Amino acid sequence: MIGLCFHRLFLVLAAALAVVPVAVLAADQYTRADFPVDFVFGSGLSAYQYEGAAFKDGRTPSIWDTFSHSDRANGTNGDITCDGYHKYKEDIKLMSEMGLEAFRLSISWARLIPDGRGSVNPLGLQFYNNFIDELIRHGIQPHVSLHHHDLPQALEDEYEGWISRKIVKDFTAYADVCFREFGNRVLYWTTVNEANIFALGGYDLGIIPPGRCSSSVSNACSGGNSSTEPYIVGHNILLAHSATAKLYKKTYQVIQKGYIGFSIYNMWMVPYTNAKEDVTATERAIDYYIGWLINPLMFGDYPEIVKKNAGTRIPAFTEDESKQVKDSIDFIGVNHYTTNFVKDNPSYLPMDNRDFDADMAIQLIYEKGDTPPGQFPIMPWGLYELLEYLKQVYGNPAVYVHENGQVTPRNGTLEDSSRAEYLHAYIGSLLDAVRNGSNTKGYFVWSLLDCLELLNGFESGFGMYYVDLNDKDLKRYEKLSGLWYTNFLKGNNVNPLDLTLAGDKLSGFLR
Repeated sequence: MIGLCFHRLFLVLAAALAVVPVAVLAADQYTRADFPVDFVFGSGLSAYQYEGAAFKDGRTPSIWDTFSHSDRANGTNGDITCDGYHKYKEDIKLMSEMGLEAFRLSISWARLIPDGRGSVNPLGLQFYNNFIDELIRHGIQPHVSLHHHDLPQALEDEYEGWISRKIVKDFTAYADVCFREFGNRVLYWTTVNEANIFALGGYDLGIIPPGRCSSSVSNACSGGNSSTEPYIVGHNILLAHSATAKLYKKTYQVIQKGYIGFSIYNMWMVPYTNAKEDVTATERAIDYYIGWLINPLMFGDYPEIVKKNAGTRIPAFTEDESKQVKDSIDFIGVNHYTTNFVKDNPSYLPMDNRDFDADMAIQLIYEKGDTPPGQFPIMPWGLYELLEYLKQVYGNPAVYVHENGQVTPRNGTLEDSSRAEYLHAYIGSLLDAVRNGSNTKGYFVWSLLDCLELLNGFESGFGMYYVDLNDKDLKRYEKLSGLWYTNFLKGNNVNPLDLTLAGDKLSGFLR
């Protein structure tokens, strides 16, 4: 019955989208006051991308350190990056001046517990206590992710990290330290950031830490099996999340009154044509990208099509595991940047040793239109339809848009009008979704600063502030997008096209 409901709903959405032009359909005239009073707006950064001080004060390497120091990273790493470890007070002052209501950070497991388990590093503990206290002192609500692609290398070396079920016990113990030490001030916890991309990028394609894949995918991978490991890692992530959520709800939630959630990457997908095959392929793709990890959290098991196509390569939940995983989230974290079109590609299915992508049997088609090279097309209706899908299929759970933003070349210019236009359009679409009953409770721009990016290092950036890596003090400069977001947060209705660089407001480092 659930599968039939999915199919009927998707056919309705697909039919609607098939005739919708790729254009801004979102609210255009709006202010902060149009959103609910308890809705929060913020921005975010992650530990490895922001902190630097990679080998300082007791911190040990993570899998991201190892990956970024390999030949595959083209010489870009997070050894220093924005040096947030030393400059966080300066950055929190910028957040306060901007009017941020919340900030999303991650904890570096390797900084807090250098061996992955056992003794807590007092200097790491002090840093995160100071960071959280500084946010609260400026009236900024901390939202914390426990894992952002940066497992301690010690656990990877010992038992191959997320491939082993040993990770469940170690992750839960690490989370216990965080809840105990920071939970009196942190009310919003995300266990694993972008869990689907971590599993696919790290264990199928090998393009992000820890860089594992089959040799048929890439000879550069450090071992791996693209056919089985993504499913195993996804399964262990769900078990670790649910064990952690069980601990939090049993031991901490009543006292601390916080919430625990789970984050996935959600591109929205629509059929390339009205053909039945493309519509069905799009439904299948959504079951894979979204349902693979969200269905177990809501219904206790994987989607039927995922189990069918993966066969014995995907682990099965025991009855007890299914009960523990189901209903183990208080909210879904959504990372959304763009929308893709889907075309059926059944030629993948007869392949031997299929991987996750081949199991989907689709072709993704990326329509850029007039978008400048390296940037996302502005398709805000995709965010609206995504939130509508989550509302209809999963019973309207609480949702936080944890990441949304525009990528641009990191060339020093502060005139990022395309980013301001992107934010204006997507926040307008978000408002449309909220007005239509979506239980979305917060929105975070990725990212506050230009930092080390997961795929492109320092070649591109998402920041509302430029960081001059050639300056010994790594000086920060506000961009046009930062000025727009500040105006929005302070209650003004400003069309990004009306903003200029007049006066000294954005004077400074320009190339």
